[in-house]
Amino acid sequence: SGMNGTAIENFVCVIFNVSFMNCTWHVGRTASGDTQYYLYWKPSRKEDFTGCQNYIKDNYGRHTGCRFQNVTIENRRAAFLVNGSRSGQNIHKLLLINCISNYIIVEILTPPLNITVNCTEASHSCEIHWQPPRTSHVKRHACFKYEIVIENK
Repeated sequence: SGMNGTAIENFVCVIFNVSFMNCTWHVGRTASGDTQYYLYWKPSRKEDFTGCQNYIKDNYGRHTGCRFQNVTIENRRAAFLVNGSRSGQNIHKLLLINCISNYIIVEILTPPLNITVNCTEASHSCEIHWQPPRTSHVKRHACFKYEIVIENK
C-alpha cells in the first residue's frame, strides 16, 4: 500500500559464506531525495521482526540495502517488511513472505569440503570423494548436483 511509484523495486537478498546476507533494492521511480526506507525481517514464523542495523546507502543517504551477519533461516521461510517514509510520514509499506526457492533469497555456495582423490596407475582410474558445502538452509544433500572438470597434464 502507499503512494504510486514510491515502492522499492528489485528486492533481492544474497547469502554468502554460510551466514552473511546482503539485501538490496532500488528506490521507487517517483521517490524524492528525502524518501527513506526501513527494512525489517524475521527468519522464521516463531520470531518477531527486527530492524536492519547496517544499512547500505545511495548518494542521497537513502537506504538501498542492508548487511546482516549470523543469518540462519529455518524451514526455508523468511519474511521481509520495508517501510517507506518522507518527511516522517509513511508513504509505502511492502511485505514479502519468502520461500527460499522463489528467488527473493539467493545463496552463493562455498566449494565442497574435504575433497580427496585416489588414483591407481594399474587401473588408470581415480576415485574422488567430497562432502557437500556448508549452507545456511539446505539440509538434504540430494539437493546438490556436482560437476567435475578433469584436465590432463
